[in-house]
Amino acid sequence: MSKTTRWLVTGGLGFIGSNFVRLALRERPELEIVNLDAMTYAGNPANLRDLEGNARYRFVRGDICDPAAVREAIGNGVDAIVNFAAETHVDRSILDPEQFLRTDILGTHVLLEAVRERSIARYLQVSTDEVYGDVSEGESSENDPLAPRSPYSASKAGGDLQVLAYWTTYRTPVLITRGSNTYGPHQYPEKLIPLFVTNLIDDEQVPVYGDGMQVRDWLHVDDHARGIMHVLDRGEPGNAYNIGGGNSHTNIEITRRLVNGCGRAMETHVRHVTDREGHDRRYCVSSAKARALGWAPRVDFEEGIRTTIEWYQMNEAWWRPLKSGEFLAYYKRQYAHR
Repeated sequence: MSKTTRWLVTGGLGFIGSNFVRLALRERPELEIVNLDAMTYAGNPANLRDLEGNARYRFVRGDICDPAAVREAIGNGVDAIVNFAAETHVDRSILDPEQFLRTDILGTHVLLEAVRERSIARYLQVSTDEVYGDVSEGESSENDPLAPRSPYSASKAGGDLQVLAYWTTYRTPVLITRGSNTYGPHQYPEKLIPLFVTNLIDDEQVPVYGDGMQVRDWLHVDDHARGIMHVLDRGEPGNAYNIGGGNSHTNIEITRRLVNGCGRAMETHVRHVTDREGHDRRYCVSSAKARALGWAPRVDFEEGIRTTIEWYQMNEAWWRPLKSGEFLAYYKRQYAHR
């Protein structure tokens, strides 16, 4: 793609978005980023506090479902939009699916209309491997049919279909990335790895769904961010690209690594709970298409898990305030009956 000078990143206070913003500003000295974020429970200003005062970074508080907020963030123009803004947690989608439809589908529509109206050169939709649904064997490729099985993955698939429809109908210059399970610093503690690590730091048990034999492919957030930037630069409009870590493990295997890494014992610190409704047994994607562009994951899985545990151990001041108030109400609602 041609050299860009300004990107609009939506949802840039979240886990993957904040890591992407930091990476892009570090590696692109000519780049300016506008970050549009609604500051929901998972949008944490502390994630980018180190960028306060940076002349190449501007924050705008607003909702991607609000066309006026999107217009304000675009201002005099941007060269690309990278959409991280989404409701992302399967468990929350089961408890309250309506908000997922609003953000993941209506919000995507508002952004696509802005791209079309302002003739923005590039739009990238950050999606998930969960849109392919349960994969009993083999790997999902970008040409496979979408078969989502949770309200969350259905809302993300709906956004993906809108993106591809805009390419077919209007030739809007769109791209999609579908990442596998992502882990690393600054992840909100409702997800498996940060929830388990912070529970274990506090000498509490961790809740393992069912038999724990569900299989996920794990991708470090740095590799995910690099993959998104690589596709933004080199991807072919109208295409989706899987971004997989190549680290497939059962949830109970991940649990064992985290328990051991935190110096606890499986016998005392693991509690099996009733399985999630409609829980997909296995996800696995082929990243051959992204690798053909020149991207490949760099972070060794064992090292990535070790440094992630260390980050949460060293940054209690970041995560402890998050595990209060709204989070405690959600945690009780999600796990007490199990």
